[in-house]
This record gives sequence, C-alpha cells and structure tokens, in this order.
Amino acid sequence: MRDRPSFRRDLYAVGAAVALVVLAVAVGHRIQERDGTLRVGWPPLYANWEPHVGPGTSAALTVAVLVVLYGPALARRLRASTLPWAVFGGSLAWVWSLALVDGWERGVAKRLTTKYEYLRSVGEVEDVGATLREFTSRILMDAPDNWPAHVAGHPPGALLTFVGLDRAGLGGGAWAGAFCIVAAAAAAPAAVVAVRALAGPEAARRAAPFLVLAPAAVWLGTSADGYFTGVSAWAVALLALAATGAVRRPALAALASGALFGWTVYLSYGLSLMAVIGVAVLVAARTARPLPWVLLGAVPWLIAFTLGGFWWWEGYVTLHERYYQGAAGIRPYAYYVWGNLAAQVFSVGLATVAGLRRAATAARHPSPLVILLAGALLAMVTADLSGMSKAETERIWLPFALWLLPAAALLPERQHRGWLAAQATLALAVNHLLLTGW
Repeated sequence: MRDRPSFRRDLYAVGAAVALVVLAVAVGHRIQERDGTLRVGWPPLYANWEPHVGPGTSAALTVAVLVVLYGPALARRLRASTLPWAVFGGSLAWVWSLALVDGWERGVAKRLTTKYEYLRSVGEVEDVGATLREFTSRILMDAPDNWPAHVAGHPPGALLTFVGLDRAGLGGGAWAGAFCIVAAAAAAPAAVVAVRALAGPEAARRAAPFLVLAPAAVWLGTSADGYFTGVSAWAVALLALAATGAVRRPALAALASGALFGWTVYLSYGLSLMAVIGVAVLVAARTARPLPWVLLGAVPWLIAFTLGGFWWWEGYVTLHERYYQGAAGIRPYAYYVWGNLAAQVFSVGLATVAGLRRAATAARHPSPLVILLAGALLAMVTADLSGMSKAETERIWLPFALWLLPAAALLPERQHRGWLAAQATLALAVNHLLLTGW
C-alpha cells in the first residue's frame, strides 16, 4: 500500500513512453507516406508490417512463461557462481526462439547474407594485409569496388571476424547467424556480473530475469550488432570486476577488459562511446586504478591495425562522408533525434522505463547502479545528438541499451512478474507482427 504512489508515478512514466511511441509511429508514417525520406517500412523501426508465426513461436511462448513464473524465485535461490550461467542459458533460449519465429532461412541462415551484409565480402579477402591497406579507399560510394553498406559502415574488425569464421571452416550464413546469437546471449550474464560487482548480489539477482527476457532480443538474434554487444558487455564486466577488486588478479581483469574495449572500437566506430559506460563504472567504484591496465590492453589493437595499414580516424572521417552519401543524406534529423528514443522503448521495454523513473528520483544521491544507468543514457544521448544514428537504432544501440535493462532491479520485487510479463508481451508482439531487418 505504501508503494502505491510510486507505482502510479511508474505508470505515468510508462504512459509518457507509450505516447512517445504512438507519436513517432503516427508522425513517421505520415512523413514516409508523404515523401519517403525516412527510408524505413514501419517507422520508427526498420521493419515491415507482416503478422506471422513460425517454428520459434511455441518455444518463445514457453520461455516467456517459464521466466515470468519462475525466474525471480530461481534468481534468488541460485548460487552466485551459478546465476550468470543460468542467465546465459535463459538468454540463449530466448534469443534463439525469437529468431526462429521468422523461420530458419529468413530468421537465421539468410540474415547475414543480404547485399548489405558482411558475408557478401568475405570471399574478397584473400590477403588480410592488403584488405587493411585498401579498406578506407573502398568506403565511399563512388569508389571502385566500394564495400557494401555494413562493411563500409564499420572498421575492418567486423568483416575480419566473419573471414576468420570462414577460414575456420564455419563459413556461410547459418554459422554466422549461430555465432552472433551465442555472442549476443553472452551479454546478459556479463551484465549480471557487472551489476553484482558494483551494486551487490541482491541487485544482480533482481536484474537477472529482466536481462534474460529483454525485448532487445528481437534484434540481438542474427545481427552482427548482437555480437558487438556481447564483446562490449564483457569489456564492461571485466572492468567492473577489476575496479571493485572482486577477482584475485584485478590487473589481469583490467588488461582483458582493455583488450575487449580495443577490439570493440575496431568492430564499430560508434562503440567508442562505450568509453562513457567504462568511465561510469570507474565512478561507481570510486577508483581509476584499472585505467592504465585497460589502456595497455587496448594498445596492441591500435598498433596492429595501424601498422597493418588501417588508420581508425581516417576510416571514421571517410565513413562520415559515405554516411551522408546514402539514406542518411535524406533522412530528417528533426524526426530521428526523438524518433530514435521512441525506438528504444521497443528495445528496452516498459519495465526499464519504470525502473529509469525510479533511478531519476535517486539522482541526487546516486547508487552505483544509478551511476551505471546514467552512463548508458549519456552514451545513448550522445550517439543520438551526433546525427550519425538516423534510424535502425533499435539494432545499432544494443550495446548501450543492455546497460539500461538493470534499471528494472529498482522496481518492487512483488511487481516483478507483472513487469516481466509486460517485457515478454512487447517482444512477442513485435516479433510476430513485424518483420525486422538490417
């Protein structure tokens, strides 16, 4: 009874988020029908209206029901060492089942083989050194043999990942899709580890079911951005362990964190903003002690790629020009600067919105969890204002959105089943009513 006013305010926040989504959908469809400048099928999302069911439907419903009914109680009972593994298994089942709602071919095996994707260029990489040396020269649309959109839009680490899979005998869309799903599912346990290190085991247990049943799983499956999310998540988790001294060898954890942060920067230019979340971890832990080790871990990537012939900053500047040669040149900033935020409601869900409302009330005396949430929000807002994220942010911002999901841990435990049901309902509705794409 005492929490009723807070719950009412949670509902007001949720209502405001829903209103933002409705406005973004209505205005977006109007703009798209009028002049087509949004370049998406179902604004603000990069998707098309296509109600459907698939082989993953029954599995997704089963996972949702099990997590809603038993997830919170199971998270309370499991040993601290077992919880991340359970979260990984649950997340893996959730991401796989949602991907298979679209069927094996369309949902997994063919997602990374379209004309925009990395696998289209894997066969062109016969000499990695030569590829690095010529990589930037092939970014612009008017360049000879210009790269497909997703290859051009990222540093070469993304393409080289799939080249490595191919040379290891795991070539083709099915292996690439499975790899991205497993990597994406690994993000949820990383968040559990980080929250436990920074905010304590109780916060980690309360957040765990929400990390499993994330609506973001709709886009985590068979998207290379799901892979990016997994890598960057463990960079943050290892930094949290090092900063709080929650491991026997903090310096080694910080070194490994730096290696993953360094690799993240060569997977996506925009993920240089993960540094903001990294700083939030250090602020929450009240230490900068791991920073030299983190930098030391990241430096080898800078040296290797630069000596190999690829200069990160030159690639980014060239990409900026390429970005505005394509759809971004006509997509209106005035819509996407707020429409992107509406898209995030689909990704993080209404429980996260309510949790962020509660976090905002604690902003004057922020806990470590609130500081972590603030870092994720700052990274996302910075990306939004940059003008380099017009549309598709439900996919592109997955590495940032992951760190907003633990906000649900701030909700009263007796309400968790209801909020989890809301998260699952949103994900299932989006996945079955829309056909998402990249």
